[in-house]
Amino acid sequence: MPPENGESRKPPVALIAGPTASGKSAIAVALAQATDGVVINADASQVYADLSILSARPTAEEMRDIPHRLFGHVDGGDAYSAARWATEAKAEIAAAHKEGKLPILAGGTGMYIRTLLDGIAPVPDIIPDIRARVRGMPVAQAHDALMQHDPDAAQRLAPADTTRVARALEVVLSTGKPLSHWQAHMEGGIGNAIALRPLILLPPRDWLIARCDARFEAMVAHGAVTEVERLLARGLAPELPVMRAIGVREISDWIAGVSDRATMLERGQIATRQYAKRQYTWFSNQPPAHWPRETRTINNKIIDDIVIKLQ
Repeated sequence: MPPENGESRKPPVALIAGPTASGKSAIAVALAQATDGVVINADASQVYADLSILSARPTAEEMRDIPHRLFGHVDGGDAYSAARWATEAKAEIAAAHKEGKLPILAGGTGMYIRTLLDGIAPVPDIIPDIRARVRGMPVAQAHDALMQHDPDAAQRLAPADTTRVARALEVVLSTGKPLSHWQAHMEGGIGNAIALRPLILLPPRDWLIARCDARFEAMVAHGAVTEVERLLARGLAPELPVMRAIGVREISDWIAGVSDRATMLERGQIATRQYAKRQYTWFSNQPPAHWPRETRTINNKIIDDIVIKLQ
């Protein structure tokens, strides 16, 4: 994909994004082989050292001696954030450019990608008492309060969206200004400083669902249970992101005897499909309309075509 007018003076960054199991890793590696690139993880689960299998982190064989960065570098006891990832991704992108290599972002966490490109809202620290009070509210009560203090946000957010409703409410109560005010002053994004070569993967849904089902079953067959047993042995707080990763609860219930193996597999596959559906919807609607979308079933020929376009 040749850079647009004026973009040739900016350092290039490729982006392969889309739902889980859509083929991002294979495309990223092929592009890196063709361009002397570095693959940089943009998936929230794949940062954790404890989630090699359940996050579908690329194996050494799949990496094919291509440099991979920000994979499995965070301990499961840490509550990693989009802001921290963006800081680390900027450093890896700069290092790749310094070495004359193409940085290739690959992942399905839209918040990571948006934070890196657009920056973060400079929201002041939330007053602890307000945060505790808001986070202790039932979501319906929080949404009613949000309707009083920030009606625009309340109308925009789903009444059952616990996380976003609480965030919007705590911001307006703590700062006196709605979240939209702070989001209008985003800081730290690199979108205007790079020549982005994006591609969004939106393959046929039936193909994607079949891959999701097969992937979870293969995870269970190849070590996911042991991975969860090790996580449980650490006694980590259940609210940590690593403990809320898809498959952890389903396999934990089976280990505890709460469900049988067939039920565990079914629930894990359903959770994976639901996650892929949410990602599919996000990547269908949120990225800029001019970003290319690949809607074909991913195979070796399609990968070759994509690599040619992204060079």
